Amino acid sequence: MFLTFSAAATAYTHFDSLGLSPIALDLGFFKIRWYSLAYITGIILGWWYLLKLIAQPGAPMARRHADDMVFYATLGIILGGRIAYVLFYQPSILADPLDVLKLWEGGMSFHGGAIGVSLSILYLARKNGLNWLRIHDYIACCVPFGLFFGRLANFVNGELWGRTTDVSWAIIFPGSGDNLPRHPSQLYEAGLEGIVLFAVLWFMFWKTQARYEPGKLVGTFLLGYGLSRFTVEFFRQPDAQLLEFAERTGMSMGQWLTVPMIVGGLYLIATAKKRRQRVEAVSGGQSVA
Repeated sequence: MFLTFSAAATAYTHFDSLGLSPIALDLGFFKIRWYSLAYITGIILGWWYLLKLIAQPGAPMARRHADDMVFYATLGIILGGRIAYVLFYQPSILADPLDVLKLWEGGMSFHGGAIGVSLSILYLARKNGLNWLRIHDYIACCVPFGLFFGRLANFVNGELWGRTTDVSWAIIFPGSGDNLPRHPSQLYEAGLEGIVLFAVLWFMFWKTQARYEPGKLVGTFLLGYGLSRFTVEFFRQPDAQLLEFAERTGMSMGQWLTVPMIVGGLYLIATAKKRRQRVEAVSGGQSVA
Protein backbone atom coordinates (compact mmCIF):
# COMPACT_ATOMS: atom_id res chain seq x y z
CA MET A 1 0.00 0.00 0.00
CA PHE A 2 2.83 2.38 0.86
CA LEU A 3 4.55 1.69 -2.47
CA THR A 4 1.32 2.33 -4.37
CA PHE A 5 0.78 5.56 -2.45
CA SER A 6 4.35 6.68 -3.12
CA ALA A 7 4.09 5.93 -6.83
CA ALA A 8 0.81 7.81 -7.11
CA ALA A 9 2.42 10.82 -5.43
CA THR A 10 4.08 11.74 -8.72
CA ALA A 11 0.64 12.72 -10.05
CA TYR A 12 0.17 15.40 -7.43
CA THR A 13 1.27 19.02 -7.44
CA HIS A 14 4.80 19.58 -6.18
CA PHE A 15 5.18 22.68 -4.05
CA ASP A 16 8.40 23.64 -5.85
CA SER A 17 6.51 23.81 -9.16
CA LEU A 18 4.37 26.67 -7.80
CA GLY A 19 7.34 29.04 -7.95
CA LEU A 20 6.76 30.41 -4.46
CA SER A 21 9.50 31.86 -2.27
CA PRO A 22 9.42 32.96 1.37
CA ILE A 23 11.44 36.03 0.33
CA ALA A 24 9.29 38.85 -1.03
CA LEU A 25 12.20 41.21 -1.73
CA ASP A 26 15.91 40.44 -1.76
CA LEU A 27 18.29 43.38 -1.91
CA GLY A 28 21.29 41.30 -1.00
CA PHE A 29 22.08 43.14 2.21
CA PHE A 30 18.43 43.17 3.24
CA LYS A 31 15.57 40.69 2.79
CA ILE A 32 11.86 41.14 3.30
CA ARG A 33 9.89 37.97 3.93
CA TRP A 34 6.25 37.36 3.06
CA TYR A 35 5.68 36.30 6.66
CA SER A 36 6.71 39.75 7.89
CA LEU A 37 4.54 41.43 5.27
CA ALA A 38 1.61 39.24 6.36
CA TYR A 39 1.88 40.59 9.92
CA ILE A 40 2.20 44.18 8.72
CA THR A 41 -0.70 43.88 6.27
CA GLY A 42 -2.93 42.21 8.86
CA ILE A 43 -2.23 44.94 11.42
CA ILE A 44 -2.76 47.80 8.96
CA LEU A 45 -6.02 46.38 7.58
CA GLY A 46 -7.19 45.59 11.10
CA TRP A 47 -6.49 49.19 12.12
CA TRP A 48 -8.35 50.52 9.07
CA TYR A 49 -11.35 48.30 9.77
CA LEU A 50 -11.36 49.19 13.48
CA LEU A 51 -11.69 52.86 12.54
CA LYS A 52 -14.71 51.94 10.40
CA LEU A 53 -16.27 50.11 13.31
CA ILE A 54 -15.79 52.81 15.92
CA ALA A 55 -17.23 55.40 13.52
CA GLN A 56 -20.62 53.76 14.08
CA PRO A 57 -22.97 54.81 16.91
CA GLY A 58 -22.20 53.37 20.32
CA ALA A 59 -18.46 52.80 19.92
CA PRO A 60 -16.63 51.83 23.14
CA MET A 61 -13.63 54.05 22.40
CA ALA A 62 -12.50 57.12 20.49
CA ARG A 63 -10.06 57.42 17.57
CA ARG A 64 -7.20 58.24 19.94
CA HIS A 65 -7.83 55.02 21.86
CA ALA A 66 -7.90 53.00 18.63
CA ASP A 67 -4.53 54.42 17.60
CA ASP A 68 -3.02 53.49 20.96
CA MET A 69 -4.65 50.07 20.74
CA VAL A 70 -2.80 49.26 17.52
CA PHE A 71 0.55 49.91 19.19
CA TYR A 72 -0.28 47.88 22.29
CA ALA A 73 -1.80 45.05 20.23
CA THR A 74 1.30 44.83 18.04
CA LEU A 75 3.47 44.35 21.12
CA GLY A 76 1.01 41.80 22.46
CA ILE A 77 1.04 39.82 19.21
CA ILE A 78 4.83 39.69 19.00
CA LEU A 79 5.63 39.03 22.65
CA GLY A 80 2.68 36.78 23.40
CA GLY A 81 2.99 34.84 20.17
CA ARG A 82 6.70 34.18 20.56
CA ILE A 83 6.65 33.34 24.27
CA ALA A 84 3.74 30.90 23.87
CA TYR A 85 5.41 29.21 20.90
CA VAL A 86 8.57 28.62 22.90
CA LEU A 87 6.70 27.36 25.96
CA PHE A 88 4.12 25.13 24.26
CA TYR A 89 5.61 24.13 20.93
CA GLN A 90 9.41 24.23 21.19
CA PRO A 91 10.75 24.62 24.75
CA SER A 92 14.14 23.38 23.50
CA ILE A 93 14.75 26.95 22.31
CA LEU A 94 15.25 27.91 25.96
CA ALA A 95 18.54 26.02 25.92
CA ASP A 96 19.94 29.12 24.22
CA PRO A 97 17.85 32.08 25.48
CA LEU A 98 19.11 34.36 22.71
CA ASP A 99 17.32 32.14 20.17
CA VAL A 100 14.03 33.35 21.64
CA LEU A 101 14.73 36.71 20.02
CA LYS A 102 15.27 35.26 16.55
CA LEU A 103 11.78 36.03 15.25
CA TRP A 104 13.01 36.02 11.67
CA GLU A 105 13.51 32.26 11.92
CA GLY A 106 9.79 31.77 12.49
CA GLY A 107 7.85 30.32 15.38
CA MET A 108 4.75 32.19 16.58
CA SER A 109 1.66 30.91 18.38
CA PHE A 110 -1.75 32.41 17.68
CA HIS A 111 -2.99 31.42 21.13
CA GLY A 112 -0.13 33.35 22.74
CA GLY A 113 -0.74 36.31 20.45
CA ALA A 114 -4.41 36.29 21.47
CA ILE A 115 -3.45 36.39 25.13
CA GLY A 116 -1.01 39.22 24.43
CA VAL A 117 -3.69 41.26 22.64
CA SER A 118 -6.17 40.60 25.46
CA LEU A 119 -3.70 41.90 28.02
CA SER A 120 -3.11 45.00 25.90
CA ILE A 121 -6.87 45.60 25.78
CA LEU A 122 -7.14 45.28 29.55
CA TYR A 123 -4.30 47.77 29.96
CA LEU A 124 -5.88 50.28 27.55
CA ALA A 125 -9.30 49.95 29.16
CA ARG A 126 -7.98 50.34 32.71
CA LYS A 127 -5.82 53.29 31.73
CA ASN A 128 -8.70 55.15 30.08
CA GLY A 129 -11.68 53.93 32.09
CA LEU A 130 -13.23 52.04 29.16
CA ASN A 131 -15.32 48.89 28.93
CA TRP A 132 -12.74 46.17 28.26
CA LEU A 133 -15.22 43.55 27.08
CA ARG A 134 -16.78 45.81 24.46
CA ILE A 135 -13.32 46.71 23.17
CA HIS A 136 -12.66 42.97 22.87
CA ASP A 137 -15.77 42.71 20.71
CA TYR A 138 -14.53 45.33 18.27
CA ILE A 139 -10.98 44.00 18.12
CA ALA A 140 -12.25 40.47 17.52
CA CYS A 141 -13.92 41.64 14.31
CA CYS A 142 -10.52 42.79 13.00
CA VAL A 143 -8.40 39.73 13.85
CA PRO A 144 -9.43 37.58 10.83
CA PHE A 145 -7.37 39.85 8.58
CA GLY A 146 -4.19 38.80 10.33
CA LEU A 147 -5.21 35.14 10.45
CA PHE A 148 -5.90 35.09 6.71
CA PHE A 149 -2.62 36.64 5.63
CA GLY A 150 -0.66 34.72 8.24
CA ARG A 151 -1.89 31.36 6.97
CA LEU A 152 -1.21 32.37 3.37
CA ALA A 153 2.34 33.20 4.44
CA ASN A 154 2.63 29.76 6.05
CA PHE A 155 1.69 28.25 2.71
CA VAL A 156 4.16 30.39 0.79
CA ASN A 157 6.85 29.32 3.26
CA GLY A 158 5.96 25.67 2.64
CA GLU A 159 5.55 25.09 6.38
CA LEU A 160 2.88 23.71 8.73
CA TRP A 161 1.70 21.32 6.02
CA GLY A 162 -1.06 18.79 6.44
CA ARG A 163 -1.26 15.05 6.91
CA THR A 164 -0.79 12.62 4.04
CA THR A 165 -3.81 12.20 1.78
CA ASP A 166 -4.93 11.09 -1.66
CA VAL A 167 -7.31 13.99 -2.43
CA SER A 168 -6.81 15.47 -5.89
CA TRP A 169 -5.70 18.86 -4.57
CA ALA A 170 -2.97 17.43 -2.34
CA ILE A 171 0.49 18.98 -2.53
CA ILE A 172 3.92 17.46 -2.03
CA PHE A 173 5.90 19.69 0.33
CA PRO A 174 9.68 19.13 0.08
CA GLY A 175 10.17 20.10 3.71
CA SER A 176 8.25 17.03 4.85
CA GLY A 177 11.12 14.85 3.65
CA ASP A 178 8.93 11.92 2.56
CA ASN A 179 7.77 13.05 -0.91
CA LEU A 180 4.15 12.17 -0.07
CA PRO A 181 1.05 14.22 -1.00
CA ARG A 182 -0.39 16.18 1.89
CA HIS A 183 -3.35 18.39 2.70
CA PRO A 184 -2.63 22.11 2.10
CA SER A 185 -3.99 22.70 5.60
CA GLN A 186 -2.61 26.24 5.64
CA LEU A 187 -5.20 27.16 3.00
CA TYR A 188 -7.97 25.43 4.94
CA GLU A 189 -7.12 27.62 7.92
CA ALA A 190 -6.93 30.76 5.79
CA GLY A 191 -10.42 30.06 4.52
CA LEU A 192 -12.06 29.12 7.81
CA GLU A 193 -10.23 31.36 10.28
CA GLY A 194 -9.89 34.25 7.86
CA ILE A 195 -12.68 34.48 5.29
CA VAL A 196 -15.52 32.56 6.97
CA LEU A 197 -14.93 33.96 10.45
CA PHE A 198 -14.67 37.50 9.10
CA ALA A 199 -17.95 37.06 7.21
CA VAL A 200 -19.77 35.80 10.32
CA LEU A 201 -18.51 38.68 12.48
CA TRP A 202 -19.21 41.21 9.71
CA PHE A 203 -22.82 40.08 9.52
CA MET A 204 -23.27 40.14 13.30
CA PHE A 205 -21.77 43.62 13.66
CA TRP A 206 -23.45 45.33 10.72
CA LYS A 207 -26.75 43.46 10.49
CA THR A 208 -27.62 42.68 14.12
CA GLN A 209 -27.46 44.35 17.52
CA ALA A 210 -24.63 42.09 18.69
CA ARG A 211 -22.28 44.98 19.43
CA TYR A 212 -24.64 46.16 22.17
CA GLU A 213 -24.37 42.83 23.98
CA PRO A 214 -20.84 42.86 25.48
CA GLY A 215 -19.00 39.64 24.88
CA LYS A 216 -21.15 38.31 22.06
CA LEU A 217 -18.79 39.19 19.22
CA VAL A 218 -15.59 38.13 20.93
CA GLY A 219 -17.39 35.00 22.14
CA THR A 220 -18.35 34.20 18.56
CA PHE A 221 -14.77 34.76 17.49
CA LEU A 222 -13.42 32.42 20.17
CA LEU A 223 -15.96 29.75 19.33
CA GLY A 224 -15.51 30.13 15.58
CA TYR A 225 -11.73 30.08 15.72
CA GLY A 226 -11.70 27.25 18.24
CA LEU A 227 -13.96 25.01 16.16
CA SER A 228 -12.13 25.86 12.93
CA ARG A 229 -8.70 25.18 14.38
CA PHE A 230 -9.86 22.04 16.18
CA THR A 231 -11.28 20.68 12.92
CA VAL A 232 -8.32 21.59 10.72
CA GLU A 233 -5.94 19.93 13.17
CA PHE A 234 -7.33 16.59 11.96
CA PHE A 235 -5.85 17.46 8.56
CA ARG A 236 -2.72 19.27 9.78
CA GLN A 237 0.47 17.42 10.60
CA PRO A 238 1.49 18.00 14.25
CA ASP A 239 4.86 19.66 14.76
CA ALA A 240 7.65 17.07 14.64
CA GLN A 241 8.66 17.67 18.24
CA LEU A 242 5.03 17.17 19.36
CA LEU A 243 4.13 14.00 17.48
CA GLU A 244 4.64 11.87 20.57
CA PHE A 245 2.51 14.26 22.63
CA ALA A 246 -0.34 14.01 20.09
CA GLU A 247 -0.16 10.21 20.03
CA ARG A 248 -0.03 9.98 23.82
CA THR A 249 -2.91 12.37 24.53
CA GLY A 250 -5.10 11.63 21.52
CA MET A 251 -5.16 15.27 20.42
CA SER A 252 -2.61 17.71 19.03
CA MET A 253 -1.30 20.64 21.04
CA GLY A 254 -3.31 22.97 18.79
CA GLN A 255 -6.52 21.11 19.68
CA TRP A 256 -5.83 21.14 23.41
CA LEU A 257 -5.21 24.88 23.31
CA THR A 258 -8.52 25.53 21.53
CA VAL A 259 -10.61 23.77 24.18
CA PRO A 260 -10.55 26.76 26.61
CA MET A 261 -11.39 29.06 23.68
CA ILE A 262 -14.44 27.01 22.73
CA VAL A 263 -15.69 26.81 26.32
CA GLY A 264 -15.04 30.51 26.93
CA GLY A 265 -16.72 31.47 23.66
CA LEU A 266 -19.84 29.49 24.49
CA TYR A 267 -20.03 31.13 27.92
CA LEU A 268 -19.68 34.67 26.56
CA ILE A 269 -22.33 34.08 23.90
CA ALA A 270 -24.76 32.47 26.36
CA THR A 271 -24.45 35.32 28.88
CA ALA A 272 -24.22 38.24 26.42
CA LYS A 273 -27.89 39.26 26.63
CA LYS A 274 -27.58 39.72 30.39
CA ARG A 275 -24.93 42.35 29.73
CA ARG A 276 -26.91 44.21 27.07
CA GLN A 277 -26.44 47.96 27.40
CA ARG A 278 -28.02 51.10 26.04
CA VAL A 279 -25.06 53.01 24.68
CA GLU A 280 -25.04 56.71 23.99
CA ALA A 281 -22.30 58.60 22.18
CA VAL A 282 -20.50 61.44 23.92
CA SER A 283 -18.07 64.06 22.68
CA GLY A 284 -14.74 62.85 21.35
CA GLY A 285 -16.17 59.69 19.91
CA GLN A 286 -16.18 57.83 23.22
CA SER A 287 -19.40 56.20 24.35
CA VAL A 288 -20.83 55.31 27.71
CA ALA A 289 -23.54 52.92 28.85
